[in-house]
Amino acid sequence: MKLLVFAHVPPPFHGQSYAVDLMLDSFGGDHRRRKSKSGDESPNRFGIECYHVNAQFSRGLEDIGEFRSLKLVQLFIYCLEAIWCRFRYGVTYFYYVPAPGKNIALYRDWLVMLFCRPFFERIILHWHAAGLAKWLETSVQIRTRAITYRLFKPVDLSIVLSKCNFADAEKLLSRHIYVVSNGIPDPCPDFAQSVLPRRKARFAARTKLLKGESLNLSELAHAGDDPQIVRVLFLAHCMKEKGLFDTLTGVALANAHLSRVNSPIRVHLTVAGEFVNLSDQTEFYTRIAQPDLQIESDRTAKSCVTYIGFANVEYKRRVFTESDCFCFPTYYHAESFGLVAVEAMAFGLPVVTTRWRSLPEMFPASYPGLVAIKSPDQIADALLTMMVQQNCEYLRENFLNRFTLQHYLTNLAEAIHSVENAGYTPPLKPALQDS
Repeated sequence: MKLLVFAHVPPPFHGQSYAVDLMLDSFGGDHRRRKSKSGDESPNRFGIECYHVNAQFSRGLEDIGEFRSLKLVQLFIYCLEAIWCRFRYGVTYFYYVPAPGKNIALYRDWLVMLFCRPFFERIILHWHAAGLAKWLETSVQIRTRAITYRLFKPVDLSIVLSKCNFADAEKLLSRHIYVVSNGIPDPCPDFAQSVLPRRKARFAARTKLLKGESLNLSELAHAGDDPQIVRVLFLAHCMKEKGLFDTLTGVALANAHLSRVNSPIRVHLTVAGEFVNLSDQTEFYTRIAQPDLQIESDRTAKSCVTYIGFANVEYKRRVFTESDCFCFPTYYHAESFGLVAVEAMAFGLPVVTTRWRSLPEMFPASYPGLVAIKSPDQIADALLTMMVQQNCEYLRENFLNRFTLQHYLTNLAEAIHSVENAGYTPPLKPALQDS
């Protein structure tokens, strides 16, 4: 099977570009480059030859969805490259990642469908973003909706990340809809040896401290030198909609409660990620200087928030390992899956997150770390709950059972191959593939 992949890979780095990069790498990369380097024309084990058009329009996170005249030129060049691959290599299947609800991004999708769709036999949409259906119904004119329906018309296959994302695919009248959860390479294969013992030791030490008991030297050695500090991690693009400021207030409220009950435990927040705009960055530094985010240490007040900026792979592994809880109370308009929450689960890290889009589906039933959006008080309560619940092992098992790279690739390849079937399902009859 020959597949034209019209999608960008990092940079800029975010969940969508990372997932596309994983897919391409696992399916053998751009077949044109592989063929020129090795002369090997045999298909990979998934039987999919990818011909990649790296449709990279944005230079950085702040540039995503913004208009620049150069982007029109780039779009035209990318479409010509896709059409050239169609005739040069006989590629008949077109894979595309549609936009979330944003005007400039939607106009880009219009042009891609207008220029490229007539040349390909099958169209596959992979919905990494979410919210387009609701946005089309509530935020644009009827003419915009009509043009969108006309240019997309019933596509052959839509791949969505969860059941809650069905609405976007159904809105464009997809003939087939497959649910394929994202997956990642295991970032912590040595979890049982290097991470789990520390998690258990810190939990045991914290439990004793909350009971008013003291720790012996052995317990201190295993739990680290700060068992009285619950280390919470926020790792995402640093912006309001990702829940950054709700996390700050939630930590402040949790510490206020611990102080009122004379608990020896305090919460410290580590913030990792890049700021997308200057206003959020300025507000962040103003906020962390407020008194409610200061804690007493050696008779002096110190901030309970540390900002470390962008975390590369090695640093990310370190902060995931050293943290006691992960906080991700997002309500980002295009958020669909929250891949960073999967990373946290891989490290057996308790997660506090919102009931937003796909996130509730990612966790076991009755998971106690789910909160409403824009609810710092619920975040504080969830953080306090996580202090006294040992759930690192079953979160790790949840990752292994559902979100590994192998699960993702197997289900994704099956979904893509479904468009080859001769007995093709008639239009508007979606097929559900549980991952």
